[in-house]
Amino acid sequence: QVQLVESGGGLVQAGESLRLSCAASGRTISTYAMGWFRQASGKEREFVAAIHWSGRNTYYADSVKGRFTISRDNAKNTVYLQMNSLKPEDTAVYYCAADRNVKRNYYEYDYRGQGTQVTVSS
Repeated sequence: QVQLVESGGGLVQAGESLRLSCAASGRTISTYAMGWFRQASGKEREFVAAIHWSGRNTYYADSVKGRFTISRDNAKNTVYLQMNSLKPEDTAVYYCAADRNVKRNYYEYDYRGQGTQVTVSS
């Protein structure tokens, strides 16, 4: 079993940055693809970014491409989401997830975290 805990969320102003962390425990995630997803109030959960277990390949939603960067530190069993140039429409609960394969559907991931709130004010 893999337990995932997100942290780093908060309230920022538009244009500012945040770095989210997803710390894994119970098992190493070095052989897992990791994904970040988000869900805004009243909307469906959507794909944000994903990273191959090796770190060599990354994937982004068009809405965050060029602003967000996903990375991983397998030695720390942690995945990050660096979010720059934040916009009010980035406001959502952000979730991380782990699976053997990169997927764009949150519910297909084997392991999922509880989320961290990101609020961007205008």
